[in-house]
Amino acid sequence: MLQQQRHDLILRGLRDGPLSVVTLADRLGASQATIRRDLLMLDNQGLLRRVHGGAALVQDADDPFAEVAAVRTVEKEAVARRCAELIRDGETVLLDVGTTTHQVAKLLHGRSLTVITSSLAVQEELADDPTVQLILLGGVVRRDYRCVVGFLTEDNLRQVHADRLILGTSGIKPDGQIVDTTVIQVPIKRAMIAASDQVVLVADAAKFPGSGVARICGPDDLNVVVTNHDADPTTCAALREAGVEVLTA
Repeated sequence: MLQQQRHDLILRGLRDGPLSVVTLADRLGASQATIRRDLLMLDNQGLLRRVHGGAALVQDADDPFAEVAAVRTVEKEAVARRCAELIRDGETVLLDVGTTTHQVAKLLHGRSLTVITSSLAVQEELADDPTVQLILLGGVVRRDYRCVVGFLTEDNLRQVHADRLILGTSGIKPDGQIVDTTVIQVPIKRAMIAASDQVVLVADAAKFPGSGVARICGPDDLNVVVTNHDADPTTCAALREAGVEVLTA
């Protein structure tokens, strides 16, 4: 079994509660030494926490969609407008979950685009627009954050390709590392990055540094960051030094 397959199965198994190294080794048909190495790697990525004799999932700390949507609305709308200017008719665009990406979706009405998303909010926004070809990824419905998640979502992403990804995040660290509080979303975000030719991160100034226990990617995985004029200049400089185009609104 490939390492990534083991990691996926470990994370799925932990959704029902903590598991011991012995149990995981038995379920996956791997040695306990191999499982311990896997747990160490996943712990370093912030996707689980090791406990005595085994591991448990990190608890997500995100807020329900409606609560987040009511915060910094003006700033998010400005970022969304600047981001929408980058999108060209005829493109296939992956839209990540989140309130800022939902604001981007509102600006895509009447555009000749293919939009792929795991966001139920985006799906609801564009469902009745005949000019937009809309593809909703499959998965387990997460009602509080209006999205779908899980291995089905990741599997779907391996079957698609996008010209551009509009990526959301909980925070950007001063060195340009992109992190998130919603651990279950991180593998999906990574799969979205892998499926896209260009990655555009949308993040209002409050996301500098923001928060997050799990690393999504480094600045080298980004092409463009769209943020507000008052975003932290040190972080913006670090992004530009890594070759990322930083656009402000």
